[in-house]
Amino acid sequence: MKVMWRLVCLLLLLVVAAEPTLAIGEVRAPRPNIVFILADDLESGTLQNFPNITNELVRQGASFDRFFVTNSWCCPSRSSILRSQYVHSHGVLTNTAPEGGFSRFHKTDLERSTLGTWMQGAGYRTALMGKYLNHYPDKAAPATYVPPGWNEWAVPVRRLYEEYDYTLNENGTLVPYGTAPQDYLEDVLARKAVDFVGAADDAPFFLYLAPIAPHNPANSAPRHAQAFAGAEAPRTDSFNQEYFDDEPEWLRERPLIGPAGIARIDERYRARMRAMLGVDDMVGSLVAALRASGKLDNTYIFFASDNGFHLGTHRLPQGKTTPFEEAIKVPLVVRGPGVAPGSAIESMASTVDVAPTFAELGGATMPAFVEGRSLLPLLRGERPARWRRNALIEFYRPANARSAAQTPVPPYVALRTDTHTYVQYATGETQLYDLTTDPDQLHNLAAITEISDPGLLQRLQARLLMMRTCSGANCRIADSVD
Repeated sequence: MKVMWRLVCLLLLLVVAAEPTLAIGEVRAPRPNIVFILADDLESGTLQNFPNITNELVRQGASFDRFFVTNSWCCPSRSSILRSQYVHSHGVLTNTAPEGGFSRFHKTDLERSTLGTWMQGAGYRTALMGKYLNHYPDKAAPATYVPPGWNEWAVPVRRLYEEYDYTLNENGTLVPYGTAPQDYLEDVLARKAVDFVGAADDAPFFLYLAPIAPHNPANSAPRHAQAFAGAEAPRTDSFNQEYFDDEPEWLRERPLIGPAGIARIDERYRARMRAMLGVDDMVGSLVAALRASGKLDNTYIFFASDNGFHLGTHRLPQGKTTPFEEAIKVPLVVRGPGVAPGSAIESMASTVDVAPTFAELGGATMPAFVEGRSLLPLLRGERPARWRRNALIEFYRPANARSAAQTPVPPYVALRTDTHTYVQYATGETQLYDLTTDPDQLHNLAAITEISDPGLLQRLQARLLMMRTCSGANCRIADSVD
């Protein structure tokens, strides 16, 4: 009995020693709640169209001016978010099996360690609601399968892009939804999210909320059917670009877009904006619920997208998968304790940086394979001496013939720096854009620079090689090399 009592006392002493000492009268701040809202295919430069996102997030938080994806295609990008790894490390190369999609993520056992398991292991109540990984659950797992790391799970298993007449896996139970207005998927997810954040529970929560909008076919709620009448896709300098003589073959072969094609682009833009109003309503409902429950002041809300989207830029009527800014640059807005309202962050960041940020906020332990860096110093207004100077973008062609036909882009690796975009295609062709003088990427300088400034090309090639071969903590060395 004495031995047992001594062991108990020793354990109590260890627990007390592990806890930080508080001054007299000091109250330990509770760990923050975290909400991560990830839109699907939303390009940058559109948030001003959505009042709740603008008023509750942009004006109350910090907006990142240069936030880039690791791959401008859904599943590889989302895998990088879940694991904080570049595509060459996690190996989910495309949207479809065998080299990509949910099937690849699941069969290679990547689900054993994700931001969900990290946050759950740190004592967070976790939920993933909305889109998970492309083609989930495919034939790799039962339709009722729930990956580890999630206390609450509400993910579509069929017809998710239609937004109606779909089936949700709700914590292992398949629940069908119909075509009534209240069945609109964004509204269903919003109701579930409100219930989750409003639950009476002392544990902090982590909510990963992934609406479908504005992904094609961009179906909207009936209440938004007349919105954005007459709106046109932005006519940037790269819209229906005329000069392509110095570009790779896949671009040179693209014809100019005629009037009928431009009309279709404008209609697609209007549909996408209407669909995003459902996400905007979701944000409004969620913030209102957090405010009503008294939890808003201790909650971080992150809003981002998995990749951008072309709408006539560089003669691309629609789509993604390119190394152009329209596809790789996406919004990131953060509201929360200590974040300056209405502020802008110019420092470069990547989607691999999201999970380390959540982990640091929640006190979670990350595995050694993590390749991104926490954004907390930037959110606190600090300017770290060494920071990311390089963002890596990788693209791989799918083996599936149908999926391959959806994108004309050859495989490539690309480096986005503070001043340049440098691209190496599997065809041997290259692109180089000086973003200080050519932000719309109209003039490929690769051939000229090889003669006029070969040193610049060599430096970019060296930086790209370091990034595309890095792993684990080495990536946080490679990403800061200039």
